[in-house]
Amino acid sequence: MKFKDMKYERPDMEAVKALHAELTERFRNASSYEEAKELFLANEKESQHIATMATLASIRHSIDTRDEFYDAENDFWDGAMPVLSQIQVAWKEAMLESPFRADFEAEYGDLMFINAEIEKRSFKPELMPLMAKENELTTQYDKLIASAQIPFKDGTYTLSQLAPFKTGADDEERLAAWKAEGGWYKANQPELDRIYDELVKVRTEMGRMLGYENFVPLGYDRMGRNCYDRNDVEKFREAVVKYLVPVAASIYEKQAERLGKTYPMSFADNALEFRSGNPRPQGTPDDIVAAGKKFYDELSPETSRFFRTMLDNELMDLLSTEGKQAGGYCTGIPDYEVPFIFANFNGTQHDVEVITHEAGHAFAEWMNIKRVPQEYVWPGMEACEVHSMSMEFFGDEWAEDFFGPDTRKYLYSHLAGGIEFIPYGTMVDHFQHIVYENPDLTPAERHAEWKRLLGIYMPWMKLDGEIPVYSEGEGWQRQLHIYGAPFYYIDYCLAQTVALEFWAMIKKDMKDAWAHYMKYTEQGGSRTFRDLLANADLESPFDEGTLKKVCLAAKDYLDKYDLTGIE
Repeated sequence: MKFKDMKYERPDMEAVKALHAELTERFRNASSYEEAKELFLANEKESQHIATMATLASIRHSIDTRDEFYDAENDFWDGAMPVLSQIQVAWKEAMLESPFRADFEAEYGDLMFINAEIEKRSFKPELMPLMAKENELTTQYDKLIASAQIPFKDGTYTLSQLAPFKTGADDEERLAAWKAEGGWYKANQPELDRIYDELVKVRTEMGRMLGYENFVPLGYDRMGRNCYDRNDVEKFREAVVKYLVPVAASIYEKQAERLGKTYPMSFADNALEFRSGNPRPQGTPDDIVAAGKKFYDELSPETSRFFRTMLDNELMDLLSTEGKQAGGYCTGIPDYEVPFIFANFNGTQHDVEVITHEAGHAFAEWMNIKRVPQEYVWPGMEACEVHSMSMEFFGDEWAEDFFGPDTRKYLYSHLAGGIEFIPYGTMVDHFQHIVYENPDLTPAERHAEWKRLLGIYMPWMKLDGEIPVYSEGEGWQRQLHIYGAPFYYIDYCLAQTVALEFWAMIKKDMKDAWAHYMKYTEQGGSRTFRDLLANADLESPFDEGTLKKVCLAAKDYLDKYDLTGIE
């Protein structure tokens, strides 16, 4: 079925609560495993339907935040989600207390019970008003970002539409684009500060209501961290500073030399990799999608069937349009057993990375869509990002179809960008730990902390005040995840480390690398992150040696990369 034909209907929350209460009570009183399993499957089906309605409303609202109907539905779901969380926790408590737990574990594995324990300790009914307020605040942020209309040159642009100018080859125009964007954030800074300040206070209150000193333990639980903790993350951050930051700095030093600039460079100059311009995809958005189809057709029979399903059912909304929410994502529509990809094409290499990155997520879901329980479709977010970031590197083998004359530029840029990203992503995580461990910081003090961290994780950035917001320690406000998904961002860094493992495998033996990828992906969310890696014979990013090895391999490749003839 095509996405446009998928029916949305707002559920009657009183009826939903009554049905789930009945299912939960009957489950508690089940006299046999067969009876309990039947009720378990009934709960799965009902939960999938509710998730489908919530997802359809969310997708259609993000496509056009000005749509009055779906704007109202988005508000409805902001209020409904805490209620659904309460319903789900009641069900999980019944599962945890079930005399048939051993039977369920024998058939479905124990991970759903491990996750249920985490969910149980991260919720109580008293949190519901705060959860609704949190949803309201993140919606305010999304709407504010989507509303941006920035005058530039001879037109007016959204933040996404302005992006190509920020990486253009003309120094003056590129700097002007960065200043224009920075000016918009600066003009809206009081509102951005207010929203985040309220979010920090709301989340801190949630953590304290659960008996924690601050939000951090709750933040980890809400991310479903079931096989590592903040100590593991802290050690990873230390390894990034030790191994990744020097390599990334060396990449930027060579970039400054190519551009004829003095290192460290400004934010605007760091955004330009080659004097002749950054790699750009060839052709129209339709051409990019066609190249994506060729890639997936040739990669494997499974990916071919998957991508044809996405095209035939119009399960991608890719163009950047007025009123559209910023960013990109992949989500699932359970009732129809399909994924959906949302993006904002803007004429940069990011457009190709959408076709590989978000489709990596979508392929993993498509491969596991029939799993029971539903939560086993997706693993933890760090594990999910391995699907997407690694798929980007598989796409490199078809780069010529996407980039044509800019292929050599892109292959260098993609690997260099993978190295350069990890320090930034790790800094985002470090910043959030500081913020939530010190919830009384003022907005100005938060900006000062971000500026301090820039010196540690991104010493290649010249902080001279030339560009509003960015060089003043306020650039974190453009990072959607900091507002809407606290502690998510380190997952990208862990996953990128694994993706660099895949990059090295691909360079040695493409067929073998794909076999490892499928072995990893076919497990869905049935195992913890560490177990998924071990079962696919992959190394853990928490091992300092892993980060060191992939970092040195990438550096060696980039140092030897032939840039002859590329200005």
